[in-house]
Amino acid sequence: MPLPHGVYDKMLITIQAEPRPSAQRFAINLCKNKDIAFHLNPRFEENGHTVIVRNTMLNNVWGAEERAASSFPFVRGKPFEVKILCTQNEFKVAVNKTHLLEYKHRVRELNQINHLTVIDDVKLISVNVETLN
Repeated sequence: MPLPHGVYDKMLITIQAEPRPSAQRFAINLCKNKDIAFHLNPRFEENGHTVIVRNTMLNNVWGAEERAASSFPFVRGKPFEVKILCTQNEFKVAVNKTHLLEYKHRVRELNQINHLTVIDDVKLISVNVETLN
């Protein structure tokens, strides 16, 4: 999905989707051309555990993964709502109306983050973009 004005402070992206019943993982990516400024990657099965990986890929090189999260709110076959709020310093992520995590910006040119993808074992229902006052 194109983001024609880029990403900016107080931008709120709301994604409604549903992991497939046999989902292993899915990803929500905010991209700057071929770079991935913010990669949110819930994994249902990694070495017997669930994990939510966050990262940035610049020039085809992944940075350091962030994996700590207070919970894993995703359930195979059950719809969810992810809200990503962009602030000047970070992305704040909530799932099903509950705050989950923050991710400090590694790409500073927010206005150049020009598209959103939702990929892998997930059915996209809707995406909404708005500006908070």
